[in-house]
Amino acid sequence: MHASRALAVAATACAVLGLGAPLAAAGGNGGNGPTDLSVSPSVVHQGGVLNVHVEGCNRGGTVTSNAFPRTHLTVTSSGQTATPRVFDHATPGRYNLAVRCNDSSRVATASFRVVPGRGAQGGLGGSVTPSSTEMAVGAGLVGTAALGGALFISRRRSLSGGKA
Repeated sequence: MHASRALAVAATACAVLGLGAPLAAAGGNGGNGPTDLSVSPSVVHQGGVLNVHVEGCNRGGTVTSNAFPRTHLTVTSSGQTATPRVFDHATPGRYNLAVRCNDSSRVATASFRVVPGRGAQGGLGGSVTPSSTEMAVGAGLVGTAALGGALFISRRRSLSGGKA
């Protein structure tokens, strides 16, 4: 009798494990949810671009945040990536992003920080006109160069005797 009870308990345990394995595989990380989420850089300027890398979204997905528009994941050989561009007018501070796969209701989150934009570092360009002093100095330099060139040519002709 003891052997039959042990056999019944073993059969029940195998049946429970056998039925539970497919459920565990369906709910596991086998392509049904975002895993290994990374965001770089962790500090980005207004208008800058983030690099988001995640695994587990074999059928694509989306990345969302208040700091940038909804961005779709692109499947690559090393996982799934997205490169969202932060809004130019995003308020500096800490933001969260969420990654959701198309074939899962699970969400992975990460945080990043937005700092004020640097703006263009282009210098003055042509936005400032020269002053009258700068114009006078420039005209004097051009006149001196013209006079020096004329003297050089006239002395050269007189030294060679005027013959070509």
